[in-house]
Amino acid sequence: MALVSDLTTKVLFETEKGYSYQCDLTNSIIINFVDTVSSYRIQDFLIFQRKVNSVDILNMLYDLSDQSDAQLIETTKRNFSRNLTICEIVQLRDLLNGTKFTLTLHSMLCNIVNVELI
Repeated sequence: MALVSDLTTKVLFETEKGYSYQCDLTNSIIINFVDTVSSYRIQDFLIFQRKVNSVDILNMLYDLSDQSDAQLIETTKRNFSRNLTICEIVQLRDLLNGTKFTLTLHSMLCNIVNVELI
């Protein structure tokens, strides 16, 4: 149980469908989305985030075929491989973009603090 409480105190971003946190031991970002847990190095996380953002949601919405109702989302190292609906893709985008925003904000704040200390 102590592990779970440690993780929840280090949550980077949280939505209804998942959350993300940074693991200091493995220097990685952990994404828990709809009961799927995957771990990424920061560079792999950024690649995955760009890949999810590149999905053409409008095209999927206007395409009336059954094939466009869902899309397979995979990462290069097979940390995450799921067939996601349009709503799930939007929710995953929200989680990944929020996580990236939190990481960027934290990095900027650390830079400001370091500059002021010098």
